[in-house]
Amino acid sequence: MISADKRIPLSKIYHCRLLFGIPEDFRDRVDKYSDYFRIVVEEDGKRILELVKWDSSLAVSELEREYMLDEDKVKKTFKFPVKNMKNLDLDEGDEWKLNMLNTLPLVSPYSDGKELKLWSLEAEKYRVGVIHEFLNLTLEKKASIHHIVEFKEELSLTKHTYEMLKKQPKAFYLAGTEMNWVVFLKDGYGDDGVLINKDPQVVFNEKLYRYAQNKVTGDDI
Repeated sequence: MISADKRIPLSKIYHCRLLFGIPEDFRDRVDKYSDYFRIVVEEDGKRILELVKWDSSLAVSELEREYMLDEDKVKKTFKFPVKNMKNLDLDEGDEWKLNMLNTLPLVSPYSDGKELKLWSLEAEKYRVGVIHEFLNLTLEKKASIHHIVEFKEELSLTKHTYEMLKKQPKAFYLAGTEMNWVVFLKDGYGDDGVLINKDPQVVFNEKLYRYAQNKVTGDDI
């Protein structure tokens, strides 16, 4: 629902399926949900998953839900400062108010990002919101540059995604370099760096990993 034209190539979903906990045989399950999805085969043979039915009740981002519960928290998390603000010679209070006016309202990731001017403030808000929602949909609230780039066209992102995320340090944590990075959703992790709400699949994966490690070392579980 956050993809451009509401379509995603099946190959891209398959490549990133573990990120979202999608089963390997998901392509065989599409027919069971024909009221919502269909597979379209293009002239070049590429198979595309296409949304058939739009459900407005699902088109509410996690960020929008947070805003309804704690408006101040969201205001403090995101910042879209006015360019050349220093030249305006504002005091600290007026500078904060102007930043708030520039930050809000946020742009829903479920809106049509293609309609926005590429380098406008609204387009940047949209792209930040898209990444935030994308990470919320992952099992571990994180993704690598390879996952993000995989959906670059579908999410209407630009090559400046790394720089864009660096401007939002209260929302995202970036590890690595500009050419090879992983982005974490800060709200998804505690002060100890541990994932707060673990999906059952994550818990299973952790147990499986510990089991494999113990097998190697010969320790009891």
